[in-house]
Amino acid sequence: MKKLGDVVVPFHRENRPLPDPEAMLRTLLRHPDVRRFAERHPELPLDCYRRSLILLSQFVTERTSCRQCPGLEKCPNSAPGHYPVLEQYGLAISLKLTECSKLRSHKESERRRSLIRSHHIPVEIRNATFESVELSAKREEAVSAAIDFCMEFENGLPDKGLYLYGPFGVGKSYIAGAVTNQLASIGIASVMVHLPALVEEMKGAINENSVSDKVDALKTTTVLILDDIGAETLTPWIRDDILSVIFQYRMTEHLPTIYTSNLSLDELEEHFAHTGKGGFEPLKAKRLMERIRPFVRPILVEGRNRRYDQ
Repeated sequence: MKKLGDVVVPFHRENRPLPDPEAMLRTLLRHPDVRRFAERHPELPLDCYRRSLILLSQFVTERTSCRQCPGLEKCPNSAPGHYPVLEQYGLAISLKLTECSKLRSHKESERRRSLIRSHHIPVEIRNATFESVELSAKREEAVSAAIDFCMEFENGLPDKGLYLYGPFGVGKSYIAGAVTNQLASIGIASVMVHLPALVEEMKGAINENSVSDKVDALKTTTVLILDDIGAETLTPWIRDDILSVIFQYRMTEHLPTIYTSNLSLDELEEHFAHTGKGGFEPLKAKRLMERIRPFVRPILVEGRNRRYDQ
C-alpha cells in the first residue's frame, strides 16, 4: 500500500458549476504560491489552469491553513497533517499531499515511545502547557527558561538544555511536561521518561535483546527529558553502559537534554560515584558529569509541595 504522501490526487474530482470562473481564476493566479508555480512552468497554457479551478482552490485554501497552522490535532486540511504541492504532468496540473513537519515529528515521537514502555509520566504532566503552569516568584525563572528553550528552536537547536532541581512536588516535572507539548506544537520531536522506571526496564530488556534499540531511541531524539534523575537505583552497568552512552552521543551531536531532579549537580555527581555493594568511583562519576554539567543551565525550583493540594 502506498503512503499518502506518495499519492498524487487527480486534478479532476468534481464537475460542478463554478460561480464566475474567470474572476475565480484571476484571484487564484494572484496567489503567491500559484504565481511561483506558473513562473516555473511557463509552458502551461491558461486553459490548463481553467480546467483545474477546483484543485487550485483547494491548494490555496490549504496552503493558507498551513500558514495559520492551529496545530496537528486541529488541522483543517482534507488530509490532516499534510500540505499540498502543485505538480505538472504534461499539460495537466495535479496536487500531491506531503506530510508536514508536525506530523513527521509526531510519528517519530510515537515510534520512539513505542520502544520505551516505562515513561511513567502522570497524565497531568503529559497534558501540561505553559498556560496551565501556576506561576510564582520561586518558579518564575524556571518557567521563563523553559519558554526561552522552546523559542530557541526558531533559530536552530538550543546551545544548552535545562537542569531543574529542587524539593519534592514543586512542579519541576510539570514544567518539563509543558516543554514537550510546546515542542510538539512546533514539530520538534521529544521523549520524556521517568528515569528510575526506565532503569528497571533496561534491566529487563537484557533478556529481550532490546537494550540497544532503547538506547538508540533515547540518544537520538531531538530533545530528551529525563525526569527524576538521581532517584534511580544505580549500578556500574547503568552508569557506564547506558547513561554514559546516551550522554556521550547527545554531547557529540549537540542535542539538548532537560533533567529534573531533587539533587543539585554536585549532589548528582556524588550519587553517580556510589554504586551497589559499597562501590565508590568518583572519577567515573566526574567523567559522566562532564557530559551533563557544561551543557545545561541549572535552575533551582522552589515553592510549596503541590502534591498535597486538594
